Amino acid sequence: MKRIVILGSGESGTGAAILAKKNGFDVFVSDKGAIPQKYKEELQQHAIAFEELQHTEDLILNADEIIKSPGIPEKNELIQKLRSLNISIISEIEFASRYTNAFIIAITGTNGKTTVTSLVYHLLQKAGLNVACGGNIGVSFARLVAEKNYDYFVLEISSFQLDDMHAFHANIAVLTNITPDHLDRYNYDIQNYINSKFRITQNQTKADYFMYCADDELTTKNLQQSNTNAQMVPFSFNPSLAAGATVMDGNIYVQISNNQLNPFTMSTKQLALRGKHNTYNSLAAALIGKALEIKNEVIREALTDFKNVEHRLENVATVDGIQFINDSKATNVNAAWYALECMDKPVVWIAGGTDKGNDYTILKELVKDKVRMIVCMGLDNSKIHEAFAKDVDFIVNTTSANEAVLVAKQFAKTGECVLLSPACASFDLFKNYEERGRMFKNAVKSL
Repeated sequence: MKRIVILGSGESGTGAAILAKKNGFDVFVSDKGAIPQKYKEELQQHAIAFEELQHTEDLILNADEIIKSPGIPEKNELIQKLRSLNISIISEIEFASRYTNAFIIAITGTNGKTTVTSLVYHLLQKAGLNVACGGNIGVSFARLVAEKNYDYFVLEISSFQLDDMHAFHANIAVLTNITPDHLDRYNYDIQNYINSKFRITQNQTKADYFMYCADDELTTKNLQQSNTNAQMVPFSFNPSLAAGATVMDGNIYVQISNNQLNPFTMSTKQLALRGKHNTYNSLAAALIGKALEIKNEVIREALTDFKNVEHRLENVATVDGIQFINDSKATNVNAAWYALECMDKPVVWIAGGTDKGNDYTILKELVKDKVRMIVCMGLDNSKIHEAFAKDVDFIVNTTSANEAVLVAKQFAKTGECVLLSPACASFDLFKNYEERGRMFKNAVKSL
C-alpha cells in the first residue's frame, strides 16, 4: 500500500488526508504545531493516524509521496531532507486534481483573486451549473473532490500552492495581476515570484484559455516565458483591444474572439463592485462567462447583485457620521492601493502589521490626496512613519484592534471614513487577517 504523509493539518491538509484515505492510501498526518480540535476529530472519525507538536522523521521519511501545506517554506530543514532523498513533494491541489475530470477554472494573482473566484462562482451558480468553489479560500479542493462529484470547480490558487503543482491542468487559467508580495519566500527576487504565478498556465492546451490583465506591466512583460498553448485572452481598460474584455465610454465590452456573436455589454454604473480594481475583476468574470457561453442576461445579473467577500472593502457601520470599512484582506501594498483608490471621502487609515519587505512608494500620492491621518496597528511601525510622516497631519501608534478603532473614532470627523487596509500581514498581533478583520468589526460595533 502506497504511503502518503501530509505535512500540516489545516483545511488543506485535512482535506488531502480524507481524499487519500478514501482512495486506499496508508495516510499519516504530521503537524509541528497543535492540530485544531475540529480537524483532529475529523482525522479520528476517518481512522487517520496523526501527530502534533512534532515531526517524527522515522514516520515521515518512509513516505512514497508528501503532500505539503502551502505554509511550509522550501528552506524548511525537513523539506530539504525529503528533497535530498528524492521523495515526491506535491500540493494538496495537485493531489486532488488526480481524482476529478471536472472542468477547472483556476484563478491566481497578487490581488483580486478572491473576489474574482467568488464572483465567478456566483455567476456559475446563477447559470444553474453543478459547481463548487474552494482552494485557497473556504473549503479545500481535496475535500470537495472527496465529498461529491462536481462538473465545475472554481479555485483560488496561491503562489505557494502553484510551487508544488506539476501535472495540474486548468481549462481556464486567470492571472489577475502581479505586484511584489511574499518576497521573503522567494529569496527577495521578484522573478522567482513571477515564475511561480505563471505556473498556472502549465499543461494548458489549445482548447484552454489563459486570461490576463493586459494593463499589468509585470504580467505583459513576462507573457512570452509562459510558453502556454492556451488561447490568450486579455482584459484591459484599453478600448483598442481586438478581442477580450475592455471599458469604453463607461461601458464594458466582452467577447472572446473577433467573430464571437452577441458580445456582452453593460454600464460600469450597474456593477455591484465599485472602484477601478473591481472593474478589472468584473471584466475577468464576464470573460469566463462568455467562454462558457453563459447567457448575457445571466452574466449581467451576476455582476449586478454580487456581494463582496468578508474582509474585502466590507462596509461595517456608520457611527456618528463616520463610515468604518474592513479591508483586512489587504495584506500587501498593492491591495491597500486599490482600497485607497476607490475612497471618495477623506480617510483615517488604519495600517500596519508584519512587514513583508514592503515598498510604500506607490501609495504616497494617494495618501497625500486622500488620507488625513494614519493609525498604525502593529508592533513595529517605523517604516510607515518613515514613508508617510510628511504626507499626513499625524500618525498614531496602537497595538490592538480595539485601541486602533477608539483612536480612529476620536480623531475622525463627520463625513470621513475609517479604513482598515493594513498593507501588511497580520501575524504580529493576530492569527490571520480574518481574526484581524473580526476584531476590528467587533470593536466598531462596540463603539
